[in-house]
Amino acid sequence: MTITAYTARAVHTMNPSQPTGQCVAVRDGRVLGVGPLEEIERFGEVRVDDRYADKVLVPGFVEGHSHALEGSIWDYVYLGYFDKYDPEGGYWAGVKSPEAVRDRLAEHIGDGPEDEPLICWGFDPVYFEGERVDKRLLDSVSDTRPIVIMHASLHVMVVNSATIRLAALADKDLEGVMRGADGEPNGELQEIPAMHLVFDALGFDIFDGASNEHALHRYASAARRKGITTVVDLLNPMNDAAIDALRAATGRADYPVRLVPALNALAWDPQAGSERVMDAMRHNHDRLHFGLVKLVTDGAIQNFTARLQWPGYLTGPENGAWNAPPQTFHEMVQHYHGAGLHMHIHTNGDEAIGMILGALDEALAMWPRPDHRHTLQHVQLIRQDQLRRVARLGACLNIFANHIYYWGDIHLTKTLGFDRCQRLEPAASADRMGIPFGIHCDAPVTPLSPLFTAWCATTRQTAGGTVLGEAERISRARALEAITLGAAYTLRMDDRVGSLEPGKWADVTVLDEDPLASDTPLKDIGVHDTLLSGVPTGGG
Repeated sequence: MTITAYTARAVHTMNPSQPTGQCVAVRDGRVLGVGPLEEIERFGEVRVDDRYADKVLVPGFVEGHSHALEGSIWDYVYLGYFDKYDPEGGYWAGVKSPEAVRDRLAEHIGDGPEDEPLICWGFDPVYFEGERVDKRLLDSVSDTRPIVIMHASLHVMVVNSATIRLAALADKDLEGVMRGADGEPNGELQEIPAMHLVFDALGFDIFDGASNEHALHRYASAARRKGITTVVDLLNPMNDAAIDALRAATGRADYPVRLVPALNALAWDPQAGSERVMDAMRHNHDRLHFGLVKLVTDGAIQNFTARLQWPGYLTGPENGAWNAPPQTFHEMVQHYHGAGLHMHIHTNGDEAIGMILGALDEALAMWPRPDHRHTLQHVQLIRQDQLRRVARLGACLNIFANHIYYWGDIHLTKTLGFDRCQRLEPAASADRMGIPFGIHCDAPVTPLSPLFTAWCATTRQTAGGTVLGEAERISRARALEAITLGAAYTLRMDDRVGSLEPGKWADVTVLDEDPLASDTPLKDIGVHDTLLSGVPTGGG
């Protein structure tokens, strides 16, 4: 069997027994060993590949919370506050005011037929002063063609009067259908049940848009360019069409990442959902890994829809919204835990975190299960006592480190205030308590880039330059582990990916500089290439 040794300026393995080396040896798609070349040659004849001799090799990055929606959402009009790049590298300037939003809508209102909705995304009105943007701004562009704008968080949408009429929102008595002083819908819809009134009326669901091969390939290509070799799709419909697309895309030999879909539990009856996941697991292979179940409890803090404990929000409404009654989540946790499945649970506010910890406590009391690895996702406002409870329950965390950069300034001045901002995304506390954790980007909410996420966790710097919670900073080495082995652990894939150890898949990220030795900020270190099963993907 052919042995290929990739030499490098430095190799960081995330294996504490063999943390560094001079080359990575690959055979049959797996890591044969890391070390001096002369030691590798004991296995037999070695073909030396020195294309990365001046680069740095690290384990392939593992993105443990993002969405294949990144591969389809750029088909719609971007209305975000921050500048962004699409999967093909195209530049989209951010919109900085309601007037700029109106102008961009006006540019695109003539695109497509009058009876087709104009879909936009990335909207972040929390950055705008004054009244919340509602149907009036959209109606000033058109009150006849349906307009749908998704907030950046994907937890809120704003629609115009044409959409309100089509969805008959005036007749809907639902908590998330927001109304003005006149009692009529103002165009804002908060959280999944309310947004689905519009999706159903218009005959589309933006979250289902990723259930096609083209979107899955765009998603994989975008991930590869940022050094990611294993990526999740953490809210997949897992209907027949979605599973067919996942199998077809990952079945191609040139698919450059390993894909881990998670069932959208709120879209399924628990019994049918667990049966669907277990049936899908029959199709697992090296590039496709079914087995996760995703629950979404509350909303997003910057939208004022996350569920907070006392004292609630600094400004705005008293509290956020549940995506289902808490008792429903208790029943879902008990069912999926009892079925032996692996849950990843969206929890932003501390009230939502407390509710889910109670549900896990109940489920584990009824069905003790060592090494369950149920993972709380985001945990932006988790308290110290809740962290101790997470440790006691043996759960994992996946921390939304990017949130500090993109919304930290807003949390300081509008949603949380000074004290609670110091505990946002408390990675250092999780580390001190021995809680397994990864860190993530939640693309397309924020851009795919594990090195940027690692930079956020090490600096805790907002877009405005303020440092929030200096005591919760983690080291570069710990951040690098969180985007490799830590994230892999939360996916129950640490036996296959996340470190460069003998027997694991030879998934490697090739960097221009050493993340542990260079003075260059982590976010500015270039990704040169990736290897999947020891084969270069051409990502540089």
